[in-house]
Amino acid sequence: MTATPEAPPTIVLVGHGMVGQRFLEALAGRGLTATHRVVVLCEEPRPAYDRVQLTSYFSGRTPEDLSLTDTAFIAEHGIELHVGDPAETVDRAARTVTARSGLVVGYDVLVLATGSYPFVPPVPNKDAEGCFVYRTIEDLLAIEEYARKSTTGAVVGGGLLGLEAAGALKGLGLTSHIVEFAPRLMPVQVDEGGGAALLRTIEEMGLSVHTGVGTQEVVVGEDGAVTGMRLSDGSELATDLVVFSAGVRPRDQLARASGLTVGERGGIAVDEQCRTVSDPRVFAIGECALAADGRVYGLVAPGYEQAETAAATIAEDESAFTGADLSTKLKLLGVDVASFGDAHGATDDCLDVVYSDSRAGLYKKLVIGRDGTLLGGILVGDAEAYGTLKAFTGSVPPVPPESLVLPAGAGAPVQLGPSALPDDAIICSCNNVRKGTIREAVTEHRCTTVPEVKKCTKAGTTCGSCVKVLGRLINAELEASGVEVDKGLCACFSQTREELYEIVLALRITSYRDLLDRHGRQDARGGDGCEVCKPTVASIIASLAPTIGAGTHVLDGEQAALQDTNDHFLANLQKNGSYSVVPRIPGGEIAPEKLIVIGEIARDFGLYTKITGGQRIDMFGARVEQLPVIWARLVDAGFESGHAYGKSLRTVKSCVGQTWCRYGVQDSVRMAIDLELRYRGLRSPHKLKSAVSGCQRECAEAQSKDFGVIATAGGWNLYVGGNGGATPRHADLLAQDLSDAELIRLIDRFLMFYIRTADRLERTSVWLDRVPGGLDHVRDVVVHDSLGICDELEALMAAHVAHYRDEWAETINDPEKLARFVSFVNAPDTPDPVVAFVPERDQMKPDLPLLSIGLHPADEILEGSVTR
Repeated sequence: MTATPEAPPTIVLVGHGMVGQRFLEALAGRGLTATHRVVVLCEEPRPAYDRVQLTSYFSGRTPEDLSLTDTAFIAEHGIELHVGDPAETVDRAARTVTARSGLVVGYDVLVLATGSYPFVPPVPNKDAEGCFVYRTIEDLLAIEEYARKSTTGAVVGGGLLGLEAAGALKGLGLTSHIVEFAPRLMPVQVDEGGGAALLRTIEEMGLSVHTGVGTQEVVVGEDGAVTGMRLSDGSELATDLVVFSAGVRPRDQLARASGLTVGERGGIAVDEQCRTVSDPRVFAIGECALAADGRVYGLVAPGYEQAETAAATIAEDESAFTGADLSTKLKLLGVDVASFGDAHGATDDCLDVVYSDSRAGLYKKLVIGRDGTLLGGILVGDAEAYGTLKAFTGSVPPVPPESLVLPAGAGAPVQLGPSALPDDAIICSCNNVRKGTIREAVTEHRCTTVPEVKKCTKAGTTCGSCVKVLGRLINAELEASGVEVDKGLCACFSQTREELYEIVLALRITSYRDLLDRHGRQDARGGDGCEVCKPTVASIIASLAPTIGAGTHVLDGEQAALQDTNDHFLANLQKNGSYSVVPRIPGGEIAPEKLIVIGEIARDFGLYTKITGGQRIDMFGARVEQLPVIWARLVDAGFESGHAYGKSLRTVKSCVGQTWCRYGVQDSVRMAIDLELRYRGLRSPHKLKSAVSGCQRECAEAQSKDFGVIATAGGWNLYVGGNGGATPRHADLLAQDLSDAELIRLIDRFLMFYIRTADRLERTSVWLDRVPGGLDHVRDVVVHDSLGICDELEALMAAHVAHYRDEWAETINDPEKLARFVSFVNAPDTPDPVVAFVPERDQMKPDLPLLSIGLHPADEILEGSVTR
């Protein structure tokens, strides 16, 4: 690897994906960019981007947001980056690479990072109009465009990318199908039980799944466009868009053509230093490489390790890639899925410890050796423990394995802290960072925050699944070193949210400015605060407003400037800049006349309507200036704010109860209405959801709510700390067979104790797991009054109930508040031209292609206008 003094040695990198970018960073880290010329030939029209997060494009992230390439980094290290100019030939004898543009580059070292290509089954009409693959940003742009004229989409492949593609099609408004040849979804990552839990959850989202069948033919119409699919069981599926996501194959064509050795099933053969076995001057890394252990790795973490190994070898340092951990944690369509170690139990004489709850979509399996060693596992629906469990793989955990899979609320699961992990436990599998490395970052490199440790170790910089464990490790190490850990709310306050609540209550502080100037950190006093503490303090003041004598409306005076975007306009901001309108429908009960009013308003303003899981009706697509007009009609009809925009009570669901149902034992509808009207508008650290079921059949799903009520023959059972969503948790039974008065009294106490002691943006489920003593402590406080504060908690709730006023009813009668409802402060009568819609299923939806390119219709941009 030598060159003349006039010309430094040249490293040519073919391919600039995630692994290629990591290779460049590794070169720079070893000082090789200062001693070598580095040339990169990139096939795609854009430099490296985060392919792991590709689907987030459909959630509003732009290609620029996904970029991994810092132009300053490229310039600083003198890297010659050629985008849209792939390598076409390699002459190993002359040691040159020729690009599509005709550019010829000589090399001393050649690194192939050409990645993989999507496998498309060889079925008839696979290349027809309407057929796509799901691999690059350009693929997504093409799918998005074609979906505008489609109604149904089908994805061939039920693996990771297949499920993400199906979710993307659903998000684009298409009826979506998944066709998987294997008998279950994600057959590589999960077993039969995990696949069943995943299937149930995905089907509940409205996607149709066809497993155990293959695609025989893509059916096309006379115009050559897709009209359907013929499956191997003889059935036909009507669809006008097909996405192939049936796996990938190594892109080794360039290597084959240059005479490099490739594997029988593809992949450029390399040794443990990632050198090709045919030519020591040529390396291969990432998905194109057949590693020394005979495997082609399709995950980004092994690719990163190979990139580091190749860079180290070029720098003449000792390094080897002998294999990689294939553990992975994913969020697919909002569902957590994780597998680690020997997930399928291939080890001889191993045992399974399984917890399964098909109703909740939960499946947890641990594979245990005869000696108690944790060998691996599968988690579906709740992967919160993934980081800890993976770190214990290969060792005997200090607690019984069954305690590690029980969900919160089902037997007091053991919470293992970071101190229980060995130093060689891998915390970040993406970047192969061990616990000992993180400890060194804290003790030797003086890192004290998660961002600092990320920068020092690269832990948590790829998929982010280890960040929670990372934070706990940092704090534990700092405390063990005698360093006081700053647990303050933010850079403005050294106090926690709980401590600020007590200060506001005790001193009757009614303004953020007063609290900051009297109790903020010294260097924050007199300043403007930050986006963390302002809405937090606003919530505290709002929840205590009647007691401390503050204004009770969130848009009163100073309070208005502290609110989050949604509270600022008393409506939820949607992805295209429009807002949703959600009137309260207590208990889900509504008279026909009110239904008609909602229908008329939606029709008159062209709003999209949808019935929600909370038993009310959402209206989407309102422009900001339309909100007061819409709400004036709703208030006139007897509606009030549903507080869908606020961290407050959302809904109290109910079944029809004993009034109509032959199984009901109590009037669940009446109780749900009473509870919703009592706690409406109650500001809290996070949103609150509730439900009342009229019998033990539990049709209202009360055990998945922050506080849930189930009727018994003797009264009511109260459950607390439940949670649905991405991290499900069964609620815990707090008390049973309560009378109406006892039930309301305990809920009053529970909610005010939660509001008093919870952290910022902490759901009741997380709070209940965090507080010392958990449920038992909360029961002692709320039921048995162990702290002697229940009278105060009840008084606080009574003050809230007595002083409640509907926010929208007051807003529409206040000219000062109404003045904020404009798109442009200097052109109040002009609507935002970027808020546009297209028709869909007899309604309308946001014009997503318009948003993706960020253009205004007909270039109607207001020169010099200022948006809110």
